[in-house]
Order: sequence, then C-alpha cells, then structure tokens
Amino acid sequence: MKRSVLSAALGLAVTAGLAIVPATAVAAPAAPAAVQGYTASTYAGSAAEAAGNRAFFQAVMASAKAKQAANPWLQTVTVTYDTAGAPSFTGQIASAAQIWNGSVHNVQLQESSGTGDFSYYEGDDSRGSYASTDGHGHGYIFLDYQQNQQYDSVRVTAHETGHVLGLPDHYSGPCSELMSGGGPGPSCTNPYPDGNERAQVDSLWANGAAPAN
Repeated sequence: MKRSVLSAALGLAVTAGLAIVPATAVAAPAAPAAVQGYTASTYAGSAAEAAGNRAFFQAVMASAKAKQAANPWLQTVTVTYDTAGAPSFTGQIASAAQIWNGSVHNVQLQESSGTGDFSYYEGDDSRGSYASTDGHGHGYIFLDYQQNQQYDSVRVTAHETGHVLGLPDHYSGPCSELMSGGGPGPSCTNPYPDGNERAQVDSLWANGAAPAN
C-alpha cells in the first residue's frame, strides 16, 4: 500500500455470484507471513500479523499527515490509493471507497492517478484476499479472483480496506460487522461497517493526530 487518500467515484456493485474476468494485472509483491486474510486461517490473528497491520496503518497515517501538514486548514485527512495493479476490480474498489467515505468523517479515501498511500493488486492466491505488509509500513491489498466469486466482492474489498484504516479482523462477529469478513459465510453480502467500526476509524483518525492503538 502506498502514498495519498480522498473521494471515490460511484462503483459498480458486484454480487457474489458474478464472475470476475481477469484483466492484465501488475504482479503483486510476494506476500510475507504478516497478512490479514478475508477468511479465518492458520496465519490470521498471529502476533506477526497484528504487528504488521499496525505498522502498515501507522505508515499510511504518517504519509497522509505529512501531506495534511502542507495544508493545515484541512479538517479531514485524505488517504490516496492506486488501482493500476487491480484493473478487474476498479468498480468494487470505487464502491468500497464510497462506502467508507460515507461512513466516516475524519478520513477520506481518494484514488490517485499515480502512486498512492497504498495499492490494490489482483491475482490467484490459495490464501484468498488479504492486506499485506513487509513489516516496515509498506503494503498493499491483494484481491483473489476465486474468493471474489465465492464471496460478495464489494464486501471483500471494503473489508480489506478497513485494515488500511486501522481495523483488525473479527471473524467471530455477525454479518453486520464488516470486519467479520468471511466468518459468517458466503451468504453474507453486507459491505458496510457497523456503528462501532465507524466510531473506531473516526477515533483513530481524529484530526489526523490520533496514535494507533
């Protein structure tokens, strides 16, 4: 994931049963052990994953705050993302950004024409979709073709984007919780964060100055 963030255009909602047709994609970096996947697995919830996700979130916040420092009158932090590595998912990414932008106030997502605060990639991976970091604050969101056909694709994308905004997985939660991910099963198509998740993100990004928990 990489450098700046704010508004997003209305995307095409894709249902779980709609196939994703791969386009020519930029190869994603090899994923290290510290990843947060959409469905519970042997690597989800580890200490390395938690530390990696925190480093990723802190780096994205630091990048956004540095940009905001040049424009101190701005009350909302903008985090930018690029989609060059995930051309098949531009609609889902736009929808996920729109959902988050309409759900929180202290941070907004905006597509970048170049390198953003973080990036999206697509492809095939046995682990499914995930947010990944190298442990030094750099990372990206990977969207797996097969998983995005099995599960609601906008929910998957919004869930992984939630990690960038500072939220951890909570697989045991109900379908009404976005960060429960694939825990409730493929029938869950809710792409919206609940009130507690929205409040957590706004707290983390309050005036762009709140430290990560």
